[in-house]
Amino acid sequence: MDHPDIIYKITDREAWADARKKGEFTGAPVDIVDGFIHFSTAEQTRETATKHFANVDNLVLVAIDAAKLTSKIVWEPSRGGALFPHLYVPLSMDAVLWEKPMPLLDDGSHEFPEGLA
Repeated sequence: MDHPDIIYKITDREAWADARKKGEFTGAPVDIVDGFIHFSTAEQTRETATKHFANVDNLVLVAIDAAKLTSKIVWEPSRGGALFPHLYVPLSMDAVLWEKPMPLLDDGSHEFPEGLA
């Protein structure tokens, strides 16, 4: 099965800024509890935002080049059996393609960058 070349992380803007300073992202609180960093594919990001981040402000969407990760991504079943990318080591900033704000809209959903599925 082919997996996408780009995966995404939704996270708090301040936590991401801190990770940038440190040179690696060890995960959001839920990632730390679960023991791995949760990512989504382009097709999964909107549902992830709706399910886990409704009405949450100050978020960023981070695009990751999956091929540049120093450790293998593990694709594991989650919502409805869909495979989600998980990383069991810290995320190196070398794999980051870009980061963009996800403004909170009046209805509690988020604005996504143009071109994202």
